[in-house]
Amino acid sequence: MRIRVVATYVCVSLCLVSTTTSLQAHHAFAAEFDANKPVTFKGTLTKMDWTNPHVWLHLEVKKPDGKTEEWAIEAGSPNALFRRGFTKKSMLPGAELVVDGYQAKDGSRRANGRDVTFADGRKMFLGSSGTGAPYELTPDKDRVPSAR
Repeated sequence: MRIRVVATYVCVSLCLVSTTTSLQAHHAFAAEFDANKPVTFKGTLTKMDWTNPHVWLHLEVKKPDGKTEEWAIEAGSPNALFRRGFTKKSMLPGAELVVDGYQAKDGSRRANGRDVTFADGRKMFLGSSGTGAPYELTPDKDRVPSAR
């Protein structure tokens, strides 16, 4: 009986540690991004990382002086984006995009993406719902349901 109780305790402990570790990667919007620092970037997509818990868009943005800088834009989870119609072919390197979002609190060249506007004018929601971001998915007449 005692061995069974100890074994159960060990299993439950391992499950809790495993769950806690995986949950630490996901965060609330306010933990990293500043709702008072909205940003808009027009740039060229250099790559997309389809990783959990967030997809990352990497944009090369031209500054007014002509120099470029690389920005990393956090989007929703791969699953959330797939459900909205995004695919790995929706945004390929070289695509010209406009991204609205919120800058990282630490001032780095990272932002939480809210919307992406494609060259043809289509607009889609990039974010994760339920993160505490100041803009959650709401009806928008300019937003289209699919990027396909």
